[in-house]
Amino acid sequence: MTTLKAGDKAPDFKAEDQDGNNITLNDYKGKKLVLFFYPKASTPGCTAEACNLSDNYEAMSAKGYDILGVSADSKKRQQNFRNKYDFKYPLLADEEKEVIEAYGVWGPKKFMGKEYEGIHRTTFIIDEQGMIEEVIQKVKTKAHAEQIME
Repeated sequence: MTTLKAGDKAPDFKAEDQDGNNITLNDYKGKKLVLFFYPKASTPGCTAEACNLSDNYEAMSAKGYDILGVSADSKKRQQNFRNKYDFKYPLLADEEKEVIEAYGVWGPKKFMGKEYEGIHRTTFIIDEQGMIEEVIQKVKTKAHAEQIME
């Protein structure tokens, strides 16, 4: 689990989105960023979470939030995921896990009695100055936007 907490400086990053555009933390300076990490594109929980954020994009945008999703999926898989559900925000294809590890969301997980390494579903709310405002580790996939804006 991540050791980052509210008040910490958000780790800088540079990674490619689903279309091959370079995205950095600096691109969001002056805006609030919802940086959400999810285990795998097009799986039920990740789809519910990403769709909930997309469905509430206008309301979140009106409150000054920008949204960026991150997983270790390939650009092609991220592109298919984004296009299928028409997300209004980019998805980083962090295949090398540089952003994932910088934020400390990679680690041992358990599912159906099996242990494996994977991404812990975690969301970071980063303020206009690049400081972490909040870390959400108990993500409600079907009501994540409400969880962020409350």
